[in-house]
Amino acid sequence: MVMTEVRIRVPEEMEPYVSAAGEREELVRNAMLLYPYIKNLTISHGRAAEILGIRKYELIELYDSLGLPYLDQDIQEIEDEVRYWKTLKGAPV
Repeated sequence: MVMTEVRIRVPEEMEPYVSAAGEREELVRNAMLLYPYIKNLTISHGRAAEILGIRKYELIELYDSLGLPYLDQDIQEIEDEVRYWKTLKGAPV
């Protein structure tokens, strides 16, 4: 994977937290930079994983370890989607 350096402006007190100390810290930092774009549906988890050079399930596990859910729907939304899917398929609801 080809890497590049990007300069960003942050408050001085933030510098120790955004300067990655190792490979894992760099991966977490970069994944967190991509997370808002996953959340607003600009990119998918799969595309973010490609950008980071890891597998999709590894990215999902990384976010999970940070407390960020893969699915952000509540149970009612999921049940509504299942009912809608069954209606489309002609299955009993």
